[in-house]
Amino acid sequence: MQEAVKAKDESVIIVKPEAKPKYKWEYVKKNYFLYLLIAPAVILTIVFKYVPMYGAIIAFKDFSTIKGIWGSEWVGLKHFQEFLTSPNFETIFMSTLKLSLYGLLLGFPIPIVLALMLNQVRRAAIKKNIQLFLYAPNFISVVVIVGMLFIFLAPTGPVNHFITFLTGKPVMFMSDPEYFRSIYILSGIWQAAGWSSIVYVAALANVDPELHQAATIDGANILQRMIHIDLPALKPLMAIIFILGAGGIMAIGFEKAFLMQTAMNLPTSEILPTYVYKIGLQAGDYAYSTAVGLFNSIINVILLVVVNFVVKKLNEGEGLY
Repeated sequence: MQEAVKAKDESVIIVKPEAKPKYKWEYVKKNYFLYLLIAPAVILTIVFKYVPMYGAIIAFKDFSTIKGIWGSEWVGLKHFQEFLTSPNFETIFMSTLKLSLYGLLLGFPIPIVLALMLNQVRRAAIKKNIQLFLYAPNFISVVVIVGMLFIFLAPTGPVNHFITFLTGKPVMFMSDPEYFRSIYILSGIWQAAGWSSIVYVAALANVDPELHQAATIDGANILQRMIHIDLPALKPLMAIIFILGAGGIMAIGFEKAFLMQTAMNLPTSEILPTYVYKIGLQAGDYAYSTAVGLFNSIINVILLVVVNFVVKKLNEGEGLY
């Protein structure tokens, strides 16, 4: 409780600040309800994120389902060496890296551009309709998206009808390895760009309208206001999202790549997550597949640290941590 003590001059009141608890447990006891609110999230994170890390031990053992994790023979880095020296390593690793890197570089600026354009729409009804149109693809299942791709890009599909009319022969989009990355990345941008722009739209809502009014009076056009007012407001958010995106560059989604795979496009569609699935669940080599997955996670952590360091240097000390 705050105390108000009157001095000799009754017009002067000295307010003593509330004393802070001496020990952390006193603060926890006083604010126990706040800790109860976050307890379910903490428990779920521990159970589903940290407890499964115990299974990573399999990567260093010759795992046998009969002997169990602790009973299996310890082999150290044997599985990692097998993967790094296997003939498939370079192809799979580069396919994963290229698919993720191109997706990040091409997909990162699109939500920013959409947010800047949406911010210039002044009529609320029109803006809501445009947002509904842009956000809708995010709620379409990946299975449905891939099914749509196979239908539209099939040799007898509508896209090839137009191509056949112009060139005389269809293009085998879904079986030609040359087109896999372009189809994967462009369809992913179409599906996620609108939804990803939400955070940028929310950040632009906090920009003081008086800045735009003053810039308009000074003769600045829309493009100049975007560059000198809106983009600086988005800069910290852009840095964080880019760091997170770069840190997860090897954590590309499994479902879409696996669904788009055909026997003909494997040279570009076989990536680390699909390789782990085939080796681990289909072939039953759990130790080797765990080693490949752990290698993938280590690369992600290294990229996260490196990109965060670089961005902090270029962004005046502003980074993820």
